[in-house]
Amino acid sequence: MVNGSSSPNDGLRLVVLGAGPGGYPAAFHAAERGLDVTLVDTRPQPGGICLYEGCIPSKALLHVAKLIRETRHAADWGIDFGEPTIDVDVLRDWKDGVVRKMTNGLGLLRRQHNVQYQQGYGRIRDANQLNVESNGEVLPLDFDALIVATGSTPVVPRALQLESDRVMDSTDALTLSEVPDSLLVIGGGYIGLELGTVYAELGTSVSVVEALPQILTGVERDLVRVLERSLRSRFTSIRVNTSVTSLTEVEDGIEAVIADQEGIETRERFDRVLIATGRRPNSAGLGLHRTQAHVDANGFIVTDDQRRTAEPSIFAIGDVAGEPMLAHKATAEAAVAVEAILGEPSAFRPLAVPAVIFTDPEIAWCGLTQSDATVLDVDATTVSFPWAALGRASASGRNDGLTRLVVENGSERVLGMQVVGPGAGELIGEGVLAVELGARVSDLAESIHAHPTLNESIMEAAQVFFGRSPHYLSRKR
Repeated sequence: MVNGSSSPNDGLRLVVLGAGPGGYPAAFHAAERGLDVTLVDTRPQPGGICLYEGCIPSKALLHVAKLIRETRHAADWGIDFGEPTIDVDVLRDWKDGVVRKMTNGLGLLRRQHNVQYQQGYGRIRDANQLNVESNGEVLPLDFDALIVATGSTPVVPRALQLESDRVMDSTDALTLSEVPDSLLVIGGGYIGLELGTVYAELGTSVSVVEALPQILTGVERDLVRVLERSLRSRFTSIRVNTSVTSLTEVEDGIEAVIADQEGIETRERFDRVLIATGRRPNSAGLGLHRTQAHVDANGFIVTDDQRRTAEPSIFAIGDVAGEPMLAHKATAEAAVAVEAILGEPSAFRPLAVPAVIFTDPEIAWCGLTQSDATVLDVDATTVSFPWAALGRASASGRNDGLTRLVVENGSERVLGMQVVGPGAGELIGEGVLAVELGARVSDLAESIHAHPTLNESIMEAAQVFFGRSPHYLSRKR
């Protein structure tokens, strides 16, 4: 029964394995549509890795890091707050309180949706039954449909595996057990840079080592350059084309053997090491081999555009179902999977999945980049508006940003958008809407944007396409 009325879906049994940003929205949406839903997770409340030890605690700490940085910048404007006094215990409790409040809220919503909750490890027995293992007991659950939303786990290369409290993955780093004097971050991706930013602002000497030629591989170099310039002023070092070949625990620290691109090795000591070399999908050990579902070479569960596996009753969403491994992508897939289970026309075919790196400055993008357009043989023009010409950015002392549009020649449709600067993650939503709705660059150029704001940069970039930006003259690429 839903809202006191019967539903043709009453009695259809759905089990959702994993209660993260894919799993709990799927469970709630399905319950609203009248399905009999059971949500299975190892944690006491819904939320998953994202809420317990990922997106939310990291952003809480990044907010604090940004605040510390802004107080230091205020000295340039004649306001000196002095060096902050940091009580790590209070900071940790505040961060944990944010997580606790949100997970408790999801627990309340789960009960209001009449979603059953089973805490434990889910193991698939066959195409219509799952076992939940908890405290030595096994509870069988029958289902008509199963959505696998088990997320992902940090990867630690075998050569760097060391049983030491001083060697951390991203989960360990977010516990904030202490603020070390020195920290080696292995991996120059978004996780390493975000957490490195937190520790640097708290007072740690942070060194980043990246094996590839640039940090944030795959992100447009012009955008990375803005962030890298800022990070180099806060980190002790950022070394690319460099690898860590071994870690050894020594007295009061970790000794790392670091090899440059010529293979020359040095030995350096750090108080702690953060290994941020990527994540792997949590597909192993689920019992998928007992069904027709397939797992690819990278560990992702193979699905169609309805998120259905080769086993008709089993669906997969989120990190476990493929790139990009982003919480909001999982949430969007959840609705698609539930609608497919209900027999409704539905498919996951987004044109623009936004990605945000929550460093300071932030980097965000959606849709196609110029490089993507070239690879796909799409005739496109790239136009950019530098924040040095943006009033709000200058008034805030943060005018090193950039807003860029990728526009299809002929149709003048907006194919993509990239932003680097404070609040880029908030600005990218307009780009997503433009790409998904097939907006033309003239739509952005002619839509009045409030002044002075950072999102004026979107309008100004669009006006650059027509050569009529009042604040910037640039040749289109």
